[in-house]
Amino acid sequence: MKIQELTQWLAEIKALKQQLAEMQQDLNAVNESAISWQRLYNTEAQQRRTENYHAQQQIARLKQQIQSLSGLADSENEDPIIVESRRAEVAQLQTVEELQAKLTEVMGDRDRLIAALKTEQENHIQTRKSLTTAIGDTLDILTKERQTEKFVVGL
Repeated sequence: MKIQELTQWLAEIKALKQQLAEMQQDLNAVNESAISWQRLYNTEAQQRRTENYHAQQQIARLKQQIQSLSGLADSENEDPIIVESRRAEVAQLQTVEELQAKLTEVMGDRDRLIAALKTEQENHIQTRKSLTTAIGDTLDILTKERQTEKFVVGL
């Protein structure tokens, strides 16, 4: 009887070791998945920051152009070549209608860029929420795996 019980215990220990090894593999897979999701989130966030930066630069250029067209540019703080180029462009406009058309064009560009920036910001927020949820789910799975591992080891 005792040999049979010992054999049963050894078989059970072997089965538990196998389960532990499988759980460790699952845990490693979950960790790799979490790292992968974090990399994706960081990449997406960097892209959004870059796009945002470029949009802000374009908005700043358009604001300068509007100021230049309306005569509000502070030429003391700007590159003289750029100021002269703007003046030449404005000087080519012969009528009030041409000036109004140019101003309308610039304002339309500005509005489109503001709308694009807002869309990108909303997309970034949605992406951040989705990735945060995925990371949270992964951490929940990892926590459950660890709890199961502690339970199995505690036996």
